[in-house]
Amino acid sequence: MKIHREGYLIILLATLILGAIQIGNYFLYDTLGWLWLYILLTIGVLVMFYLVVQFFRIPNRTPNFEINDVICPADGKVVVIEEVEETEYFKDKRIQISVFMSPMNVHANYNPISGIIKYVKYHKGLFLVAWHPKSSTDNERSTFVIEHENGQEVLFRQVAGAVARRICYYVKPNQKVTTAEEFGFIKFGSRIDIYLPLETKINVKIGDIVQGRLTKLGELI
Repeated sequence: MKIHREGYLIILLATLILGAIQIGNYFLYDTLGWLWLYILLTIGVLVMFYLVVQFFRIPNRTPNFEINDVICPADGKVVVIEEVEETEYFKDKRIQISVFMSPMNVHANYNPISGIIKYVKYHKGLFLVAWHPKSSTDNERSTFVIEHENGQEVLFRQVAGAVARRICYYVKPNQKVTTAEEFGFIKFGSRIDIYLPLETKINVKIGDIVQGRLTKLGELI
């Protein structure tokens, strides 16, 4: 396991703040002598530090996929699988799969397929809860399209939630990318939407717990 680079500054700040709290906790105990309060606050400091660090963790994973596989771009829970009208890029019907990421999930994001980045666009927006039906179209979001070597295109979208206020991505148009390579990061609760061709073979169902780089969402036909 390693720590994501987006977390370095936040972890440093958390260390300084929580360290100051713990020093104050020690002087409070030295003054009042309340052992129970000292232990309680110490546990609280340790828990908060653990939560901050685990949010930015990147577990060691070895992806295994075939050329036409669509790999899950994020950890979380499948909350949507439905045929929808995709209005930003394709302007036709696609299968939408949405993965909700809670604050406890790994928040690095990965390319679902290999190919060429054909489209990248950031949209300012609202901060509705990530599971809200309109979060995909109204929230702050970034949209990407990869063209597979077989000519098919897959659209995927980072969607900010009520808590997430920063979407990071590291790809640009015409860049060649590989399945399961990292393309971005979302801080705190959020979701990823993937729009697949209608004929795609789907391998997951609503309610499934999925893992980025490991879970096979489907297969391009």
